[in-house]
Amino acid sequence: MNKSFRQGQIQKIIRGRNVHTQEDLAAALEEVGIHATQVTLSRDIRELGIVKTAEGYREIETLEEPPAAHVDAQRVAAEFLRDIRIAQNLVVLKTDPGGASPLAEALDHARWPEVVGTIGGENTGLVVAPDARAAERLRERLLAAREGEKKQVKRQKAKVKSKK
Repeated sequence: MNKSFRQGQIQKIIRGRNVHTQEDLAAALEEVGIHATQVTLSRDIRELGIVKTAEGYREIETLEEPPAAHVDAQRVAAEFLRDIRIAQNLVVLKTDPGGASPLAEALDHARWPEVVGTIGGENTGLVVAPDARAAERLRERLLAAREGEKKQVKRQKAKVKSKK
């Protein structure tokens, strides 16, 4: 177990549940087989930019809840996504050449609960969902995002034409 893995587990824990104390965090880490001292946890918390709030520990960037990640995933899906196939909890995304990696990256940053992780190749992306139902929800969400973004682009083009 290395530092980056431990820090990744800390981020996963605080994103998934309310953790109010370093003791709670240490116990949660123990549940996944990671032993960490209070000194180590303090250093990790500082390095990760985690702050303590009334709701528990939070990453500074998640406090602001910027809509940019959600919009970015929609925009990238509209631009690159061509087909979606589901195999149980796996979602295969077909894109134009060079589109799978940016789409996978956008989904990772969007922090959608349907996305456990992604892999992006040249024109095929793989999304791991927690279960088959989440995979289907993700499929519907991506299709809706793609269609919504396309409609918005059409409206903007029509608006520009009407001004001419």
